[in-house]
Amino acid sequence: MGKYKVVVTDDRYESYKEENEVLKELEIEVEIHNLTGPDDAKEVLKDADAVLNNLFPLTKEIISKMDKCKVINRYGVGYDNVAVEAATEKGIWVSRVPDYSLEDVSDHALALLLGSVRKIAYKDRMIRTGKWNLHKDWPSFRIAGKTLGLIGFGAISRTLFRKISGLGLEKVLIYDPFVDIDEIKKAGGVPSTLVELLEGSDYISIHAPLTGNTKGMIGENEFAKMKDNCLLINTSRGPLIDENSLYNALKEEQIAGAAIDVYTVEPLPRESPLRSLDNIILTDHAGWYSEESIIELKTKAARNILEVLKGGKPIYSVNKI
Repeated sequence: MGKYKVVVTDDRYESYKEENEVLKELEIEVEIHNLTGPDDAKEVLKDADAVLNNLFPLTKEIISKMDKCKVINRYGVGYDNVAVEAATEKGIWVSRVPDYSLEDVSDHALALLLGSVRKIAYKDRMIRTGKWNLHKDWPSFRIAGKTLGLIGFGAISRTLFRKISGLGLEKVLIYDPFVDIDEIKKAGGVPSTLVELLEGSDYISIHAPLTGNTKGMIGENEFAKMKDNCLLINTSRGPLIDENSLYNALKEEQIAGAAIDVYTVEPLPRESPLRSLDNIILTDHAGWYSEESIIELKTKAARNILEVLKGGKPIYSVNKI
């Protein structure tokens, strides 16, 4: 056993060979746990030197008891389930892996867009019931000449931008208050306010982080500004959209359709009214996934841990200590 204790908070993978391969340099083998709550977490993590965290919420209360910890790494791009400020106060690095699934999430967003435009899921369901000539019920329109709006222009959004370049879109509106306007123009996009994007887009794809400012950023008022032919794609974070407003907008045909991979509550509850709609595609928070992305994620997560335990800082740090 190595001199460091590295804990996995919630077991979601079949093996940890990538992590163990990276960490064997320090003779570490990760400990796998499925933490059930704060009391369990405090007991297990009180003497952990590093934490590999997936979905388990690492709250301020839990982090306050982590007296040996040097680094918390979140498996993934987002880190909204980690109390970053509390970790910073304790002198704990928080890290993530922001670039492991750029190709995969952008592929998924593109697939959802194309599937929505061509009504693929709807046609599949109807044909299985014996129906045919479905274009008479719900027309489709070509992509060429239309306008796409990108909310957020980080790495995933930029990868999607590259992939849609051959679709013949008239223009791509981009809203990201943290990206310089000249940078957006240089990429070939049209810098826009959120209102301009909502009012001018035929398709909207969301690629924003979940923060206090972005939670619920698409609600009743925003849907009222969208075109009635608009298709909304979300592969980012569920709480960015108010789901009741989304349901109403789709039910009343205020917008034409949506394709959603992420939800406020996951798995999507059985009683969710979104399940009853034909003009929505639902997927199971799978945008991040490919066999290649899992290997990349696990390897890079372990490298963040390794660098800190060797006396350095994470490759992909969230905070500064």
